[in-house]
Order: sequence, then C-alpha cells, then structure tokens
Amino acid sequence: MKTLEELMALRDAAKAKMTVREDSSEITRIVVGMATCGIAAGARPVLNKFSEEIEKRNLTNVTVTQTGCIGMCQYEPIAEVMVPGKEKVTYVKLTEEKVARIIADHIVNGIPVAEYTVGEVTK
Repeated sequence: MKTLEELMALRDAAKAKMTVREDSSEITRIVVGMATCGIAAGARPVLNKFSEEIEKRNLTNVTVTQTGCIGMCQYEPIAEVMVPGKEKVTYVKLTEEKVARIIADHIVNGIPVAEYTVGEVTK
C-alpha cells in the first residue's frame, strides 16, 4: 500500500463485506480457540477454513470469531458452535477437512457431526 487512495479502497472493500445485523439473536456463532496451545495445534488454518467456507457458501447469518484458551488443551484445535435456541456444540481435534463437513452438516443442514464433538450432542 503506497497511497491514501489504496488505503481508502481497502477500507471500502472491507466495509462492503460487513453487514449490520439488526437481530443478533438469529446469528450462529462459531468460536475458535486461538490461545498458544490452539495455534500450536493448528487452529489458524482451521479458523481460516471456517471463514472461507462461510464466504464460499454466502452464509450471512453466521459469524466466525476467535477466543483465547477454551480450557481443553489436549483436544486442540477446538471450535464451539452456538446456534440460537440450541445447545452449544464443542468440536475437537479439528482439521480443515473436518471444518468443511461441520459447515455442510451442522451449519447448513442443522445436524451436528457427533464424531467430532466432546460430550453429548443434542440435535
């Protein structure tokens, strides 16, 4: 970036991607653990894959964010999926390949992928 115009164009492109959500109670949240343990276990590519899949499928009611330690370091990379009105689902030992299935099965079709979870999953 060399000019103010390039910076402004970058800002405008980022603003165009963002949408204002009036009712956040209808938003599905995906939170990826990004503490040092998660990053060391491969959480960054997992976080990026969640974002790519959401964008590729044009899912506007889903947000992907990061957090610090979720507290189960031996299961990293970890992501929690919070669908409004449903119990939180915690996915463990994630890979980029697992993310694609989670998006297809859980986020799009509403069926948690039980074999990637920790704890009991309610449908």
